[in-house]
Amino acid sequence: MKNLPCDQKELRRNKRNALLLRAAVYAAAGLTVAVLCGILLYILIKGVGHLSPELFALQYNSENCSVLPALVNTLTVTFLALLIAVPLGVFSAVYLVEYAKKGNRFVSLVRITAETLSGIPSIVYGLFGYLLFVTTLNFGYSLLSGALTLSIMILPVTMRTTEEALLSVPDAYREGSFGLGAGKLRTVFHVVLPSAVPGILAGVILATGRIVGETAALIFTTGTVAQIPDSIMGSGRTLAVHLYALWNEGLNTDKAYATAVVLLVIVAAINTLSAFVAKKITKGKTDGR
Repeated sequence: MKNLPCDQKELRRNKRNALLLRAAVYAAAGLTVAVLCGILLYILIKGVGHLSPELFALQYNSENCSVLPALVNTLTVTFLALLIAVPLGVFSAVYLVEYAKKGNRFVSLVRITAETLSGIPSIVYGLFGYLLFVTTLNFGYSLLSGALTLSIMILPVTMRTTEEALLSVPDAYREGSFGLGAGKLRTVFHVVLPSAVPGILAGVILATGRIVGETAALIFTTGTVAQIPDSIMGSGRTLAVHLYALWNEGLNTDKAYATAVVLLVIVAAINTLSAFVAKKITKGKTDGR
């Protein structure tokens, strides 16, 4: 009974600290949402009024500053980069989680390398892509050079997010599959990977967002030609490069804001579509069980 006042003081102190921490969390969350909403509102207010049919003309010229060629180039580069990076990242993560022995030095080296590559500035990737793909391999300024450079850039993100998604799958799923007589390969592709799809899609969303918003790496590899090339070996600018070029010229800042609105809509559409697909896949797995 003598220790009761001390216990009550400690309890009050803990409650006060908990309230302070909760207030700090709410304040940080509110500040983040406020900054995000402020940026979005600023871009929408500045750009929506300058959207027009001429902005989506098939051919770019100094009068319409059409975003359609840049939009087509963005979708092409994104598709090519994901086509290269996602299979490599997923299968690399499958090897690291499912096949490599625990404590393997090679696994530790791969993880450290991936984390290091994630922190390299994009302009370094651009210079590397320029030296390797544009000049050494003689691909020139092309969509292919940009896609290959971006695939190297997003590979660590794809691999690490897939690895975390695979590690989050309970071992009971694997043991149950083995108990029913399934082999290692069948267990990985029919049990583990489907269970990790939401996490893998999250990595793909992050990679797609980085591709769509990338400028420095693409200026050195795809070039800044404001037209749709005849093939992936042709040069062309993406939406982010198009936005940078318009703003840097200083002659069509209103069209630059309109391009920013288009870019925001595309990113929001990609995130919404990916979340919808992940939800459908997760619901399908639950119904199947």
